[in-house]
Amino acid sequence: MNTGDVKQEVTDKYSLRGRVFHRLREDILNGKYAVGSELREVTIGEELGVSRTPVREAFRQLELEGLIQIIPNKGAYVVGITDSDVRDIYMIRARLEGLAAAWATTNITKEQLEEMEENVYLAEFHVKKGHLEQIFDLDNRFHEILYEAAGSKILEHQLKDFHQYVLRVRKQTLSSANRGSESNKEHAAILDAIRGGNAEEAERLAHQHIINAYENMLENGLIRPED
Repeated sequence: MNTGDVKQEVTDKYSLRGRVFHRLREDILNGKYAVGSELREVTIGEELGVSRTPVREAFRQLELEGLIQIIPNKGAYVVGITDSDVRDIYMIRARLEGLAAAWATTNITKEQLEEMEENVYLAEFHVKKGHLEQIFDLDNRFHEILYEAAGSKILEHQLKDFHQYVLRVRKQTLSSANRGSESNKEHAAILDAIRGGNAEEAERLAHQHIINAYENMLENGLIRPED
């Protein structure tokens, strides 16, 4: 994806078609529409208060992302994110998150570093209290800070998309026994490496953090292992 593609994506978010697309993508990824269910243009248009045209255009974009399948003369059906997709996303994320952490070591601002420190502190508090929603929100924000601190719009865009694709399974894994606590400890270690200016260690820890999250999903039966 080039810079022009990123700019177009940002612009699309504020167009009617873009708003419909992002709403439908979020609904598919959070499980509102089950895999195999049919998406009807008229029904969705009425629900969102738009004509069929932006819905039809959004369907085409969703098909390009592999989230739905349009069968001629039949309709549009949800494909969603498969276990194989999750595995691929986590393996790619592990590499890219490591790169983001390495670049963040050089590019992070004082304000971003302070927010990251506060994030880890607050997450530790909520882990002790068992506040799952707050843990999930803080986990999201930690990674967003990391992506922003890397200083690359291209990398940030790609990682935020991957983060969104596995929204539901990430929430499930953070709810599993001890994962919220272990995840925040891993965040703290990444923070320490970035704060200490050790790009190589930050990259290694961020890479392993994503691998650990994936292995936790396997251990808890949230996804099936590769054949």
